[in-house]
Amino acid sequence: MAQHRRPTKPPVDRSQSDVGREAELRIIGGHFRGRRLRYHGDPLVRPMKHRVREAIFNLISTESTGHHAIDLFAGTGALGLEALSRGAASATFIERHVPSARIVEANIAELGVADRAAVKITSTFLWSKRDLSSATDTPPGDLPWLVFCSPPYAFFVEREQQMLDLLRRIAERAPPASTLVVESDQGFDFTGLIGNNSRAWDVREYPPARVGIWRLTKPETISGGEA
Repeated sequence: MAQHRRPTKPPVDRSQSDVGREAELRIIGGHFRGRRLRYHGDPLVRPMKHRVREAIFNLISTESTGHHAIDLFAGTGALGLEALSRGAASATFIERHVPSARIVEANIAELGVADRAAVKITSTFLWSKRDLSSATDTPPGDLPWLVFCSPPYAFFVEREQQMLDLLRRIAERAPPASTLVVESDQGFDFTGLIGNNSRAWDVREYPPARVGIWRLTKPETISGGEA
């Protein structure tokens, strides 16, 4: 298996535009464009930079429409809520940090999408082992998934095998026409995640972030070993 990253510390981007945008999170496009999202400022949460979120949704274009969004390591829920704003049919938010999960619930309530959104206060890794194998609590299988995976960057080093297992389970369970979006730092190597029958990742650089997009034409296997 390829080495997925070197434990280097990426430079911190402190541009004034990004600092201002992160201090005041807003929906970028769609039905709720311009609506403000709550953010408690806890250092445990790393909201995706506005420019990176905008670039991702430019790349996936209309892939939100009719999909079930799954926002792993949800933080403020900005990615899943952006997807709902752009036409996602429903969304699941996974966040183990209770204060952050409450913020997601508040953002859902203020946007009026509680009937289409569910928050699960649990570890993303535990959720992937338990709920993705459940016959009753799994995300809907009749809709393609739009999965966002934006964990703390350190997880790609400190919890590398768990990250690989998580992505493998998503790829194996996802319905046809699903899309997986992963944000890492620039040390992560996406090439080691490619299965024998899968398409290559579409990898884009937004320093210090690296974003990989994988479009699944059918349930496939990502390398990474057994859980």
